[in-house]
Amino acid sequence: MQQAGGGSETEVTWEDQQNINKFGRLNNRYHELEDEMRIAMEANENFEDASNELILTDEEVVRFQIGEIFAHVPKDEVEIRIEQMKETTTKHLEKLKDEKESIVAQMAELKKILYGKFKESINLEED
Repeated sequence: MQQAGGGSETEVTWEDQQNINKFGRLNNRYHELEDEMRIAMEANENFEDASNELILTDEEVVRFQIGEIFAHVPKDEVEIRIEQMKETTTKHLEKLKDEKESIVAQMAELKKILYGKFKESINLEED
């Protein structure tokens, strides 16, 4: 029996469903990574701006926010802290980029498998 649209139904096996579910999880993680990467890049930009502002100041002791308070900290110590925060964020950003590349590769492989079986019966593209 054919469907009203003239197409034929392809049976979805347990393995197919697992691949579809895995693709969905990878796609969700991909979007989470993009958000995390955006936040890390913004943080690095803020650290760079703070570092530039610090260069322009003539003060030897500056206000530095620690949690929800501001403390008076020697300018040299603040410069070191900002560099450390930038380094940490840059390393985190690299890990996120590596994970994103891995996810893109896995998703491409799953697309090949799923489109190979289901052709136009499945849509794995985002609009």
